[in-house]
Amino acid sequence: MAVPKEVNSFVEEDDVNALFEYNAVEYEDYPEFDLLLADFAAAAKSGDVVALATAIDDMFGLVDEPLEDNNSALHLACLYGHLPCVELLIERDADMEVKAIDDAIPLHDACAGAGYLDIVEFLLSRASSPEVAKRMIGTTDERGETPLHNAARGHYDDVISFLLSSGASPTVKNVNGKTPGDLAGIDSDARRILEAAVSNSRIS
Repeated sequence: MAVPKEVNSFVEEDDVNALFEYNAVEYEDYPEFDLLLADFAAAAKSGDVVALATAIDDMFGLVDEPLEDNNSALHLACLYGHLPCVELLIERDADMEVKAIDDAIPLHDACAGAGYLDIVEFLLSRASSPEVAKRMIGTTDERGETPLHNAARGHYDDVISFLLSSGASPTVKNVNGKTPGDLAGIDSDARRILEAAVSNSRIS
């Protein structure tokens, strides 16, 4: 891990090496780090991209540090729908497949928050390969749910359609045996879209 060129006001230059051991932060040697984590989380949740950039610099670029419920800043920015923050975090090499405490990746949160199509499209467009994008779409959390399950539960029709067009499977069942369509309301457009996708998958 590279040593930062500049040292922020929290830590003296002689203390920089004390922060890192085998590429891990030694929190007990740096009690102010908890304050930095709090600022980092708050910026990601509020959408303050300037504060987020400052927090990343203050944390020496540790963009994937676990925050609330082991969520990364990218999880939070996706959940709260802040595309500029998502863009900044990806630019700073945030891991798009990092898992929260429930094994969800940021794409799950983008589909769960309020169905942020712009963020879903951006995340998949920044996957390093089609294989990575496919893996992200098919990732299941601890409930066995894919991002499509989240979009279906929220009735986010545009996100559902985009995920399906990107290769998401409408037949994956969660731990309770429910497909995405089962989670959408009866007589909803979301369920109709998903039922049509299931029918098409059987034909093909």
